[in-house]
Amino acid sequence: MDAWWHQVWLTLVAEFADLNDAKQLTQVTIRLLMAALLGGILGFEREMKGKAAGVRTHMLVAMGAALFVLVPRMAGVDDAALSRVVQGIVAGIGFLGAGTILKGHHQQLDHVKGLTTAAGLWMTAAIGVAAGIGREATAVISTLLALLVLGVMPWVVDRFEKDDEGENQEGRKH
Repeated sequence: MDAWWHQVWLTLVAEFADLNDAKQLTQVTIRLLMAALLGGILGFEREMKGKAAGVRTHMLVAMGAALFVLVPRMAGVDDAALSRVVQGIVAGIGFLGAGTILKGHHQQLDHVKGLTTAAGLWMTAAIGVAAGIGREATAVISTLLALLVLGVMPWVVDRFEKDDEGENQEGRKH
């Protein structure tokens, strides 16, 4: 009877232990944590601006994308198959992003909201893919550049709009 339970235990461990050693466990953990952290940073920026997709959404998108490329890579698929996985991620994120875009009427003009959020989720998925395939430096640099776009570009656009308003008012005075 004891040998039977022992055999069942060994079978269960063998069946459910897809991480064969400490190196694989560490690699998977670091890649998923990195994807979560980088996605969370972008999500935090969006949440602080009161946008719909915040920290949790961005973290889940980045981790999901990382996991979608990490598992096939660990299973030994070739680059062509991994390319198809990435294509599926891009298409899937497109549907998720489309759900964040709202079209309404604002001051008698067509007004579209959510495009930056959709693009941010798309970028977050790409960062997750980079982290998942082991391109950690690329994922970090991409996150920093995305933060730069999200944080600095609104200021630049506002600055140019204020300059244009000033020129328009001066032109009206003359």
